Amino acid sequence: MTIGSVQPPRVIGHRGAARLAPENTLAGLRKAKAEGATWVEFDIKLSADDVPIVMHDDTLERTTNGSGPVRMRTLAELTRLDAGSWWGPAFAGEPIPTLDAALDTLAALGLGANVELKPCPGCEAETGRVVGARLARAWPASLPPPLLSSFSPEALEAARLQAPALDRAVLVNDRCAEWEALAARVGAVAVHTWWGFITAELARDVLAAGYALRAYTVNDVAEARRLFALGVAGVFSDVPGWVGTA
Repeated sequence: MTIGSVQPPRVIGHRGAARLAPENTLAGLRKAKAEGATWVEFDIKLSADDVPIVMHDDTLERTTNGSGPVRMRTLAELTRLDAGSWWGPAFAGEPIPTLDAALDTLAALGLGANVELKPCPGCEAETGRVVGARLARAWPASLPPPLLSSFSPEALEAARLQAPALDRAVLVNDRCAEWEALAARVGAVAVHTWWGFITAELARDVLAAGYALRAYTVNDVAEARRLFALGVAGVFSDVPGWVGTA
């Protein structure tokens, strides 16, 4: 069962292909494509000068050679950092991509995308506004429209005002009992949650309410098969080629 105006595939590369290349990098997008993915997921937040960049964490230490809050660094400072060496020497010098660079790469590779709004603390509405406006103006015409998702309803609401035609998905965790209210609030077409939270009962309830259900992060073929049997529309995987055999 697929809900919404776009139809993502059953397997979507998570942060590119996060077990096979540095997450949220252009190298990761290329690796996902090489593994057979047709869609990828990546995270977007804002630099200090409000430029959308591809980054998951609020701080720089885990995936770059920088330190401190992402939101305190300008684009010029961020693009000088190395986002690949932590993964391995083959990726040394891999930069933090801008959203625009990611869009160019998606177009070149023919990859669809789930764009997750990952605002830094206090920047929820601003992130949604900036990213929604940019996607509305610059999304490659050769690609299917993106799916926007977020744990932040404020970010999704702001993005909705800028890009009302784009489908939205609400991300929920901690066995959130308010998933339906959150989905209705942002006009979502789908609910995304951690695979371990998905029971037959939850899948039945989400589908009965008219939403698609997707799971992250699924790196086991048997688990992917269990979820698909429950009616889950798609999974996000660090190894999209492998899980794609499910």
